[in-house]
Amino acid sequence: MRAIKTAELKNRLSCYLDGVRRGEEVLIRGRDLPVTKIVPLTNIDDYESGEAETVAAGILRLPKKEKLPASFRKDNKLPRISLERVVKAVTDERSED
Repeated sequence: MRAIKTAELKNRLSCYLDGVRRGEEVLIRGRDLPVTKIVPLTNIDDYESGEAETVAAGILRLPKKEKLPASFRKDNKLPRISLERVVKAVTDERSED
């Protein structure tokens, strides 16, 4: 990862964006303190155009595609509840309003 000052980014923005497109990350420093990091977008094709625009604007961050460990499902057993109990609980909840 490259660390650059804001003035350097301002002067050579297109050069650094080309690097980000190739997968590099750029750490931006202001007065020698980290301010922000520019990272490449991943899997942008999986999202609608509205989501892609919010990602580009910095409002939305894409999730990381990480696989859950095999132990995740084995250790987390779901409780067994009958369909009748679920229907009764939902019906009771709705009738309280």
